[in-house]
Amino acid sequence: MSDTAITANWEDLIRFYAEAGVDSALSDAPIDRFAEAATLAAAQPKRTAQPDNSMRNATPAQAGGMQSQARSDAPQANRTQQKPQAAASVPAQAAIAPEVLLEDARKLARSAASLDDLQQAMAGFDGCRLKFTAKNICFADGTADAELMVIGDTPGRDDDLEGIPFSGPAGQMLNRILAAINLTREQAYLANTLPWRPPGNRPATPLELDLCRPFLDRQIELVAPKVIVALGDPAAKALTGSREPIYKLRGNWHSLTTAGEQSVAIMPSLHPDYLLRTPAQKRFAWEDWLMVKMRLAENAV
Repeated sequence: MSDTAITANWEDLIRFYAEAGVDSALSDAPIDRFAEAATLAAAQPKRTAQPDNSMRNATPAQAGGMQSQARSDAPQANRTQQKPQAAASVPAQAAIAPEVLLEDARKLARSAASLDDLQQAMAGFDGCRLKFTAKNICFADGTADAELMVIGDTPGRDDDLEGIPFSGPAGQMLNRILAAINLTREQAYLANTLPWRPPGNRPATPLELDLCRPFLDRQIELVAPKVIVALGDPAAKALTGSREPIYKLRGNWHSLTTAGEQSVAIMPSLHPDYLLRTPAQKRFAWEDWLMVKMRLAENAV
């Protein structure tokens, strides 16, 4: 095998690890944990049972009393030892019904009078467990009063590390798209349907989306954009309420009515990550963004 082929294989392996969320190496050499456990077990000294002489000199009445006391104490001791273990194995939020967590999210979102308040409310919300596995909260980037709001699905690895939506190669692709319609990143407002990255970049669960949706709705109300571009299948479905795939939703205008009765035009389109993997689809995305450019121009008149 040539040196070029070996280098390509290593690059593919590193790229696979990066996309899977691996960001550190534990060891340079493999470790046989089964052999290690067997070695430790063999090294443990064997214990021999010691006779209990506590009742050797006791009278029959005393022995009976001691045995009865031992039987009554044993279950209590077991219960005392088991309770802390059971409590420690259950997460604190697991006992709270999803309906209660969702109502808490709604109250926190409604109480936010500004985007800064909303960011603090999201950071303090413990109902979504993704908060405890992500490295950073990816709240938003760009200008708060922008006419264009761009919403992706979930933060990627670069977003999680930086705490900024659309970072890394996907963000650079989005920057070039915005430049093509005569806009800069600072002239738009960028966000995601979820502020925290799911472990291993897995898809978000319906419960995770539901728990974070009140914050997203409030975020849209506070920004009050004229146009929203929903990038990717999950974001498009969440914002349009449709079950159609992205290739059927894209290229067509949809509308969203907020809790404050504000109507916003939505254009579903292809996510920059997808365009990086399939460059041939860029022509479809370009059609979507040209329609966005025309709609923004109409609003400016």
